[in-house]
Amino acid sequence: MELAIEIKNMSFSYGRQTILQEVNAGFGARRFSVLLGTNGSGKSTLFKSITGILSGYKGEVHVKGRLISQLTYKERARQIGFLPQFYQTVFPFTVEDILLTGRAAFSGFSPTGEDRALAEQVLAELGLEALRKKHFPQLSGGEQQMVMIGRLLMQDPEIIILDEPTNHLDVYYQHFLMSKLKAFVAEGRTVIAIMHNPTLAYQFADDFFFMLNNTVVPAVSTDMPELDMLKAVYNTSFLNIRHDGLKIVLPVGAGGS
Repeated sequence: MELAIEIKNMSFSYGRQTILQEVNAGFGARRFSVLLGTNGSGKSTLFKSITGILSGYKGEVHVKGRLISQLTYKERARQIGFLPQFYQTVFPFTVEDILLTGRAAFSGFSPTGEDRALAEQVLAELGLEALRKKHFPQLSGGEQQMVMIGRLLMQDPEIIILDEPTNHLDVYYQHFLMSKLKAFVAEGRTVIAIMHNPTLAYQFADDFFFMLNNTVVPAVSTDMPELDMLKAVYNTSFLNIRHDGLKIVLPVGAGGS
């Protein structure tokens, strides 16, 4: 399988605390991959490392066969769009202005006509037209999340990496966003997301990875039954239900139940 992102022998520590230990994993190109794991298991640290935000790790990160450290800022922006779990804006920009900042790596601080046309397209695609002139701090958490995803799309990246993209979203927008991400993959992009919700992930994603004991376990590499792996990760029992061809994975009890 062609890989969009490949991690080789990655380890990372904060002082004496080991966060990542000998991580080896490959995320397929033009696939929707989800990394599942608990809070504090190292998922966000992993994503910040593979997007170049964090340095100081041991090992290698390859983006479409090239070491990420060898990519220029502009090359990285064209290859990877990253939405972190937390973000803040210093200035009360409008939604339209926020979107246009997504083109800064290519157009600096002077948006072109093409940039503005792309912003119109993104506003329409995400249903944000009515919010275009609203100031970002005035928006709800869910609206802010959709705007930041729109800003990511303004980069037009080949690889979309998201840390908890359904945060702050109600049920409708969770499914709306996941459907959009699935559509991006159908268009030829790669999507890699951290998620806490296996129920939602299993409805939309192609490939699954689990964060366990400071490393990444690809679902395809383990002989452990899927529900047993989920229980090992979350310390919670799960039930697998099929309904009209849809796979539904539900938590049914914590701890040893």
